[in-house]
Amino acid sequence: MTARTGWFRIVVVAAGLMGAAGVILAAAAAHKTTGTLLLSASSMLLFHAPAALLTILLAERQIVHPRLGLAAGCGFVAGATLFGADLTVLQFFGHRLFPMAAPSGGTLMILSWLLLAVAAIWPRAATPL
Repeated sequence: MTARTGWFRIVVVAAGLMGAAGVILAAAAAHKTTGTLLLSASSMLLFHAPAALLTILLAERQIVHPRLGLAAGCGFVAGATLFGADLTVLQFFGHRLFPMAAPSGGTLMILSWLLLAVAAIWPRAATPL
């Protein structure tokens, strides 16, 4: 197994956990009268879990630049997790994960989408990672 394959697997596992967490948060929001933050956290996790999976698939197939695709996939995981965790902590405990956590996660997701676009147009490496 190459180092790249190991990282790809980590992103796939993380995306699976993000999907599960997104469904759990959606269910929790449905049972909580003031669960609007949970709905936002759920949405970000559920939108970006498949984005991370697809990005890794595109990188593995070298449809996009593999290293840039891997970075974008990791960014989707990190950004959505940070965003979702901050809103979840705020909903249940009344304080933030840390100052600017959700905006940092959102910014990371935006940058990951832009990086995915760059990965699609960047010349691919002649040799595997």
